[in-house]
Amino acid sequence: MGEITGVTAVVHESYSFACMRCGHGWEQSYEIEHHRDAGGHEFVRYVAGGRIVPSPLSRPACANCDSHVVRIMRPGRVASARGTAPGQHRTPPAEIPRQRSRRHHLSGLLHALHLQRRAS
Repeated sequence: MGEITGVTAVVHESYSFACMRCGHGWEQSYEIEHHRDAGGHEFVRYVAGGRIVPSPLSRPACANCDSHVVRIMRPGRVASARGTAPGQHRTPPAEIPRQRSRRHHLSGLLHALHLQRRAS
């Protein structure tokens, strides 16, 4: 990319993600830095948690199972589907076997997201 001449703008964006394989849901906020290189070409950098990361829209991966079959939604969808405030996470009861819990979690998350979309 050559020499960077500086940040021209910073935009803050947040997204909700749901893994269609294991049912894991999460939310992430990004600082999208718009830059111009020495040749005058514009490019962007996505920053999350102080680290430069790939664009969440290119090929997101589930942190739980590493699947790339991930649904991207507007912010707040995962937290509202779980019935929790953003940043809080609800975990399945320990007595439910892990595989059954994953299926139940995915089914519940998708059902809640579908109901919210119909109500919008």
